[in-house]
Amino acid sequence: MDFTVKHSLPGRIRIRYNKSKISRRQAALAQSLLSVQEGMTNITVNYTTGSFLIYYDSKSLSEKHIKAFLMALSDKYLKNQEMLEAVDEPQEQESLVFNLACMTVWHYFKQLLPLPVRIVLRVWSLGPRILKGVEQIANGNVFKSEVLDAAAISMALITGDTKTASNINFLLNIGDTIEDFTKKKSYSDLANRLLSQNDQVQLVEMGADGKVTEKSVPLSVVKKGDMVAVRTGNVIPVDGEVIRGEGLVNQASITGEPLAVEKRDGTSVFAGTVVQEGELFIEVRAVGSQTKVQNILTMIDNSQALKVSSQVRSEHLADSLVKYNFLLSLGVFLFTRNLTKVMATLMVDYSCAMKLASPIAVLSAMKEAAENGIIVKGGKFLEDASLADTVVFDKTGTLTAATPQLSRIITFGNHSENEVLATAACLEEHFAHPIATAVVHAAAERGLLHPEEHAKVEYIVAHGIATTLGGKKLVIGSRHFIFDDEKVGEPAELDVIQKEAIQNGESLLYLAEEKNLIGIFAINDPVRKNAPAIIKKLHQSGVRNCVMITGDDEGAARNAAKITKIDHYISRALPEDKFKYIEEQKKLGHKVIMIGDGINDAPALAAADTGIAMGDCADITGETADIILSAEDGLEGLFKTRVLGTRLIEKIDTNNRGIVAVNTTFMLLGLFGIISPSVAAILHNASTIAFSVNAMKPVLDDAR
Repeated sequence: MDFTVKHSLPGRIRIRYNKSKISRRQAALAQSLLSVQEGMTNITVNYTTGSFLIYYDSKSLSEKHIKAFLMALSDKYLKNQEMLEAVDEPQEQESLVFNLACMTVWHYFKQLLPLPVRIVLRVWSLGPRILKGVEQIANGNVFKSEVLDAAAISMALITGDTKTASNINFLLNIGDTIEDFTKKKSYSDLANRLLSQNDQVQLVEMGADGKVTEKSVPLSVVKKGDMVAVRTGNVIPVDGEVIRGEGLVNQASITGEPLAVEKRDGTSVFAGTVVQEGELFIEVRAVGSQTKVQNILTMIDNSQALKVSSQVRSEHLADSLVKYNFLLSLGVFLFTRNLTKVMATLMVDYSCAMKLASPIAVLSAMKEAAENGIIVKGGKFLEDASLADTVVFDKTGTLTAATPQLSRIITFGNHSENEVLATAACLEEHFAHPIATAVVHAAAERGLLHPEEHAKVEYIVAHGIATTLGGKKLVIGSRHFIFDDEKVGEPAELDVIQKEAIQNGESLLYLAEEKNLIGIFAINDPVRKNAPAIIKKLHQSGVRNCVMITGDDEGAARNAAKITKIDHYISRALPEDKFKYIEEQKKLGHKVIMIGDGINDAPALAAADTGIAMGDCADITGETADIILSAEDGLEGLFKTRVLGTRLIEKIDTNNRGIVAVNTTFMLLGLFGIISPSVAAILHNASTIAFSVNAMKPVLDDAR
């Protein structure tokens, strides 16, 4: 690949390539191939100027390494048809200025053409606008902006003022073009922002020696024919076929079926579905990046149906005000008989600005949320979050830090601490839960090896894990699971250990072998540093009841509640307990937010008015949630979400009041003959653009 270095600093380099030799799709492929190299942090491509902007880890790479990577991108890769088909064709950026300039030139150039040609072109351009109005009337929709536009143009033609009719149509076309561009840009900006999330997948590779390895890579580099591994609780990132493994897959996002479907060798799976239980090795049939794009666009399309009440009120108000336009125009005609004044009042309506500014405000709020690492699946959920008076928190991984620590180990029988820790880590490493992670990290810190010698593990939601090792049954999990469900014998000192844990605010994890307890793990899960401040802010913003519901023991729950100053807590709760509590609160008339991170939180998230997942949540939890917070921001994102929803509603309502005031002024100016119909159209379009621009303004600058 031919290139030149235009600018270079440690960790950052700009490369210029030859656009005449490298196509846009080849540049996109090069971007994907470079991004999987170790040490690359971010790569962007400017297809217009023909350049790469590359950020890299200067501790592991240098400019010399970057040049070597680029030189290795030969025709073997850049002209490989299969690899090229695996990347999306970059789209040309639409230029609003260019489109408007072309429309303006054509409008005035037509006036130089012979009269017969001008007549044909006039019919061609004015006809569709008039037919739209006729169509609305035929469908019974008399009070629509399309009918207003058709009436103004028809009135100009009836009076023989074809120049005014053409000018009005030209200005309406200008307005339509700007509105379409503004909507598309808002839509595109949001999609691009959501797609910038660097999703990782487990790519399975077969080495030359036959050894199978896995590595985490960005979804964008996965191509047709690759193999990916997906395990319990994770979203399937691609369309493909299972070639090894078996599992239960929840396909509700595709088929709407509530029950999971068994998948095994030879069956098809689809991107966006969730492995509820098991392990699948999937051969990619449709490129991961394409399925991700489609999922994002589908989400945004669906979000348009989840409108905030202010947006719905805007649309209803806009339609209801059209009748007053007609009544005013009729009154002007009856009292003045001046068709010019009638046209001026018809050229101004409220619906254009209201129906454009409101959805743009919602898309802008969703984009602003994404810029803060918060994924919102519809404007309705922002509004619901802002109006909620009850917030239900999960404890572990939500109110507490995402990295709980193993504080101590109590062993029984002849087992050593290292022995029971290695065994527990072997079981827990399969599951992305904070307590499981604490056990695995503790084993890693001690340098303990735990080879995969056990049978397939079975995960019992909110209880624990069961498997066999060396012909013996192993179970690990909560007190209820171990002693009540599995009937493991209780050691004499158990009550003392549990009382001590309560005093220390520790959670206990129990490990048993063949009905005998062999180890207890005390987990110290510190409360997030900003949790008390966030709960205080929520109270100040109007939340009356902050509740923590956790499966942890009483001591750990009470300790966390005391530190966070939460209003109420429930300990030793099962997933159905969270679900029932939320249903009860909703029946009492409360608007409820549920926030959690684990697989067992999914039912409660679905039941709440607004389900919010922490950024480092299990994939199935993220799929269920209405809003997903930033992993870096943690609970701060919850308050930002509430502020964003409140200010979104205020922005829509303020815009609507301004639209009514401004356009009423334009109508009065036309009524008194101060402005002509053409000027009224220009001012109307200009105000619509102004309100749309205002709708795009960010609102979270001071939300701290």
